[in-house]
Amino acid sequence: MTLISGNHWSQRQLAEGLCISLTEINAGIKRLCEAGLLRKDNQSKLYPNINAAEELLVSGIKFFFPAKLGEYTRGVPTAIGAPLFQGIIALGDDPIPVWPDAQGEKRGVALAPLYPSVPKALRQCPDQVFYELLVLVDAIRSGRARERNVAVKLLKERLGYAK
Repeated sequence: MTLISGNHWSQRQLAEGLCISLTEINAGIKRLCEAGLLRKDNQSKLYPNINAAEELLVSGIKFFFPAKLGEYTRGVPTAIGAPLFQGIIALGDDPIPVWPDAQGEKRGVALAPLYPSVPKALRQCPDQVFYELLVLVDAIRSGRARERNVAVKLLKERLGYAK
């Protein structure tokens, strides 16, 4: 199962793929609908409101999920430390940000993911698009102005349009 590259998933499939309980998935979907980030069509199928999602990610994510760098640890590269940013952002001598994970392949400074099960979910259902979207969100919430601007541009491209 891929998390992003499919059309429709049941709540059970989402729970399994994201390593989140079914109850949390259901409550999250309700919150997304109430916030206008998901909408229903005539057959009650849910679709994302891309414009609202962009606004939240670009303007609000750093306030709802502030980035706090932690200890030097093993983990999964994220934000500007991810392969997506190679050749785009010069890293210098600073350690890269990583999602802490004992099975991670890189060492760097811990950056808590949006949800604790992110590294496990990516191991279970490796999906490059899902990984890149999470990396871009981390770059927006943890990066400096130039890094955020690059991440916003790349996020818009992956959402299907560039402004």
